[in-house]
Amino acid sequence: MNTNIRSRIPSLMLAALLTLPALAQTPPAEIPAPPDVAAPPADAPTTASGIASRVLTPGTGGEHPQPQDLVKVNYTGWTTDGKMFDSSVTRNKPVVLPLDRVIPGWSEGLQLMTKGEKRRLWIPGKLAYEGKPGRPQGTLVFDVELLDVLHVPSVPPDVAAPPADAEVTASGLASKRLAAGTGTVHPKSDSYVRVEYTGWTTDGKMFDSSIPKGGSAFFKLQETIPGWIEGVQLMVEGERRRFWIPEKLAYKGAPGKPKGTLVFDVELVKITKE
Repeated sequence: MNTNIRSRIPSLMLAALLTLPALAQTPPAEIPAPPDVAAPPADAPTTASGIASRVLTPGTGGEHPQPQDLVKVNYTGWTTDGKMFDSSVTRNKPVVLPLDRVIPGWSEGLQLMTKGEKRRLWIPGKLAYEGKPGRPQGTLVFDVELLDVLHVPSVPPDVAAPPADAEVTASGLASKRLAAGTGTVHPKSDSYVRVEYTGWTTDGKMFDSSIPKGGSAFFKLQETIPGWIEGVQLMVEGERRRFWIPEKLAYKGAPGKPKGTLVFDVELVKITKE
């Protein structure tokens, strides 16, 4: 599972994505620069902001990513003198990025693409790392392949407080069933479960989600925060439920952890061990 939910290692996963595409810590193997790296060809479409691009391989889908979505991509980046400065391709490891937390040129450029598409982007410095020490300067050229679009759930309209019809346990855990399950068995505290989840603070800020890890997470229930241990035992396979977990059942004000009441949308995909 993502370690945000574990009471022992609850680091914030998405915080690490704020400046992506990140630069490799060690120089990757070189991928030769494209022949048009110095400047976009005359027929390259250019947006109003100055991003030029050229489709290298058409996509297979018709849907474009939206600003709040996460995208799974492979990419390589060069400066206009042909020096490669980063590549997920050489690491053989595609990356998942939130479009609202990357450089502006990526946020705009990826929204032009569809799933399966490969595109070359010429991103002016003002939409990249202009003025940021240790980052490549000037126009940057990226070859990007859009492997998948991962839709982040919208902030629940009742994120600030549980509605009047929410179930509330003796401990103060509130919940509301969003979709009925197909199973009949409830997990126990020592069960292993597979879930899909997203978590918000009550002001609507998402702090964790299983989506960037491929959609679901696997963990032993008793290794999670108390609100999860109690709440997931209320569920059956296939059920989706929203939880409002008071701080005393979450991270109890621990430094570096989300504070206050936390709201989670959870789908119990499977009970894998009882």
